[in-house]
Amino acid sequence: MHKLKVFLFVLFPAICILVIALWLKPQFTKYTPVVSCPGCNIVFVSFDDLGASRVHSYGYQRTTTPSIDFFAENGFKFTNAISVSSWTLPSSISWFTGVYPSKHKILNEYSFLASQEEVLSTPENLNNILLTLPQILKENGYTTGGFTGGAALNGKFGFSKGFDKYFDEEDFGGFDITVPEALRWISENKDKKLFVFLHSYGIHGQHTPENGYDRRFLDFNYEGPLTGSKEEQKKLREDALLTGQISLSDKDVRFLSDLYDEKVQRADEAFGKFIEEYKKLGLFDKTIFIITSDHGEELYEHGRIDHGHSLYDELIKVPLVIWVPSNSRGVVIKNQVRSIDIFPTILEISEVPFSENLSGQLEGISLVPLAKGARLKLDAYPETDYRYSVFLRAIRTADNYKYILNIENGEEQFYDLSADPLELKNLASKFPKKMRLLKEKLFNHIQIYKQQK
Repeated sequence: MHKLKVFLFVLFPAICILVIALWLKPQFTKYTPVVSCPGCNIVFVSFDDLGASRVHSYGYQRTTTPSIDFFAENGFKFTNAISVSSWTLPSSISWFTGVYPSKHKILNEYSFLASQEEVLSTPENLNNILLTLPQILKENGYTTGGFTGGAALNGKFGFSKGFDKYFDEEDFGGFDITVPEALRWISENKDKKLFVFLHSYGIHGQHTPENGYDRRFLDFNYEGPLTGSKEEQKKLREDALLTGQISLSDKDVRFLSDLYDEKVQRADEAFGKFIEEYKKLGLFDKTIFIITSDHGEELYEHGRIDHGHSLYDELIKVPLVIWVPSNSRGVVIKNQVRSIDIFPTILEISEVPFSENLSGQLEGISLVPLAKGARLKLDAYPETDYRYSVFLRAIRTADNYKYILNIENGEEQFYDLSADPLELKNLASKFPKKMRLLKEKLFNHIQIYKQQK
């Protein structure tokens, strides 16, 4: 009897621990995200001109983006996504080709001057060998529709390649223009497998809200001289391109920042209305959503307004959210990724096969392994040739360093982004050895395209 008591005294606690462990096991089992949705519709949404730093779910204090935030909190949120350029035309073409601007050749809206006349890039500039995302999806049974605000996304630049329907009729149009067109087309084709590219210039400097600003975020008495008009935005941009810097007071900057936030919130509200109507069509639960931006906006962080003129993070760090309907919870991916990675990621999630020609073309990689927990170190090589005066190439490393080279005059910038995230301390003269390593990587990257000419 004594031995039985001793046995029970030892065994009973062990049994209790085992029972509790078995009960708790499901709660501590590592979650495996679902990053696959074969046959699903695909909706690719571009909030043109939206920097990651102005999205609430990315840390911004104002709740300007509840519609985006829903997808970010329930989908795959990439917190360190880098655009390959700092303005619309080259960065957007890179989404659809999966290559850097130096490869697709759409480098500058104003290609050259002929007797002082602005000569625009044309589809002939787009490397005709390159396959586009809409083409590949169309070949694999998708009906493809693009609904854009025109301007730099006009079909004449090559964007319409592979689309069954491409809307670009109003320059600098917002979701107020593109959403009704998209919903009409989606409704007419809802029984098909769809790829939809939905774009808005609603945040862009060359767009002002219909019926003007309501100044919802202005909490101080601002009496000018700025008005927030698109004509004024253009003048500020051109003056900065001409002189390198403009002069604004703290109140001026705050005023422009508040108007920018209003445009962000208005665009998010319009996107939210699109989602409401899209759900009514019964398509939401069988749709992959990709939500991102082509670039951000400088609001005087480095003495200028607008974009295209630099490769600082306020311009190239963008939101990137991927929502897969069968995935049950939000996943945050902190690894650096690039906008050229979106193309192959869409194909892998939708289980569209990669042809041999396409695999040889793509410079990006699928982000599905990262979404599932893998760790990859991806350097980014953003670039901008903007207007007549800006010719910059850069490397932003996976370990948070950035080297920027002006290929026209040789000026160099080097930043430790971990210690200096605002890029205010140029360390080019202080850490020559570290900078030299990045410079060599960048030169090797540039050399690839010189050899392809």
